[in-house]
Amino acid sequence: MHPLEHSAYLALRENATVLEADGSGDKVLLLEDGTILKLFRRKRLLSSALLFPYAQRFADNIDALKKRGVPCPDVIATYRISSISRDAVRYTPLPGLTIRQVLKQSGENAPLRAELGTFIANLHDRGVYFRSLHLGNVILTPESKLGLIDISDMKCQRRALSESKRLRNFQHLLRYKEDRAWLVDSDAGAAFVSAYTRGRSPHFTTRLNALLD
Repeated sequence: MHPLEHSAYLALRENATVLEADGSGDKVLLLEDGTILKLFRRKRLLSSALLFPYAQRFADNIDALKKRGVPCPDVIATYRISSISRDAVRYTPLPGLTIRQVLKQSGENAPLRAELGTFIANLHDRGVYFRSLHLGNVILTPESKLGLIDISDMKCQRRALSESKRLRNFQHLLRYKEDRAWLVDSDAGAAFVSAYTRGRSPHFTTRLNALLD
């Protein structure tokens, strides 16, 4: 991680647009050149984030996704900004629209359900466990490929996810009522499940359907 002096930080964020903030300050900035600066705060003086900074975890997750051929943002640099007690990652955003945005613009999109089912199955087969998996974090790129954004809360392992981890990840995905309604609660929802379970064991398919009921 690169140390960033306060004057350099102020220069970097000049004319930036605040995309996300909370009571502790800015969290995500859109910089003037179109890149994103994501800021991470350590909640405690002694924290694992001191040795394993969240900004570096974000960058490592992007590297892991790229090695697996998953479209995602491009990291420019990671910073330690001591003057504001923050670590940060600067990256080029992944072009495209989130699935939520696509559905808002175009309405029903049955083929996209099957594409998403296949996409998530491939993630799980490649050992990607994404706790923040939802339709606002999956991007449809201009090349009509699916990719991921906001991947701080993610772990990658060498082996495919176990059945229990797959089901746990589906629980994260189905927390959002609007996402669930489009994915599985509509008449066309079977397309998503069918695409995900293609080639899976009947036992797992039964367990997944039980979760979705």
